[in-house]
Amino acid sequence: MGTNDAATPPPERERVTLGFIPLLDAVLLVVAREKGLFADQGLDVNLSRENAWSTLRDKLAAGLLDGAHLLAPLPLAMSLGLGRAPCDTLAPATLSRNGNALVLSTALCERSGAAFDDDPAASARALAAWLAASPRQRRPRLAMVYPYSCQHFLLRDWLACGGLAPERDLDLVALPPPRMVAALREGQIDGFCVGEPWGSLAQHDGVGRIVASGAQLWPEHPEKVLGVTRPWAHRYPGTLAALLRALQAASDWLAESPAHRRQARDWLALPPYLDRSVSHLETLPLAEAPIHQRLFGGDLLCPDLAALGRIADAVASQAGQPLNRKTLEACYTPVHYQAALHR
Repeated sequence: MGTNDAATPPPERERVTLGFIPLLDAVLLVVAREKGLFADQGLDVNLSRENAWSTLRDKLAAGLLDGAHLLAPLPLAMSLGLGRAPCDTLAPATLSRNGNALVLSTALCERSGAAFDDDPAASARALAAWLAASPRQRRPRLAMVYPYSCQHFLLRDWLACGGLAPERDLDLVALPPPRMVAALREGQIDGFCVGEPWGSLAQHDGVGRIVASGAQLWPEHPEKVLGVTRPWAHRYPGTLAALLRALQAASDWLAESPAHRRQARDWLALPPYLDRSVSHLETLPLAEAPIHQRLFGGDLLCPDLAALGRIADAVASQAGQPLNRKTLEACYTPVHYQAALHR
């Protein structure tokens, strides 16, 4: 067994399975496993790669996973029963901020003149002007990853900057992140909003161009969280605390040096994780323009209720139902993190 603070109970179970989607912001889970930080806390953690958020959601709710790397809005949507039967879900840690790219196909960028600009509205206005002036055989089709996701909300906000409404001007579809680049290449979609590395991969491969980023539209928004069901958290408080300590250690380790971030990129490139989808990256690109992804620093892992409020408002708007503050606080309470790390 590994180290444990006497003020918190030891892990109630040694073997834990955590689900993840192949994205750069699963890196804290990967680092904690590959560097032995989970093992230091007395945990034998298996990381289960899933390709769709709906699959991850359902496996977590069914108890097939102990926890998961989740979209920040998903614990709230699950608790409210949006998209499936209600499942009381918590997000005791934030795993990343920012990290999303809005991408249009290279052909659409060339036709419309949409390009990346310091003002994200510029590319949206260019697209809108082209749509208004150009006859088309079909409406453009843009993809996001899940209805209750920051990617969906960011995409709608970006389109609104150009006066575009999805229901009127184009079609929105949901696709798993690993499918985005291939779907763009094959002409099934004309653009997407997704987390890294898929946006930069589309640009590297020449099939798409980044025209805006989530960091421009919602600066420092929480993007991914650790998710567990409330019954699981109540049954295994010591195990949850051990997970949180290991993830904090992974974040601290990433912050220590560029060499650690290069090593993290190499771990992500292993076949069980992101494999060849990160081969275009020389290192783990953190806090770099235009994505400005943040995977460590300060109290990143501690749930930030103020920052999550905007996400909660977007969930409520999408669902067409009001949301009270108590529901938000119940899903994203920082008490588990604070207890585990004594902060």
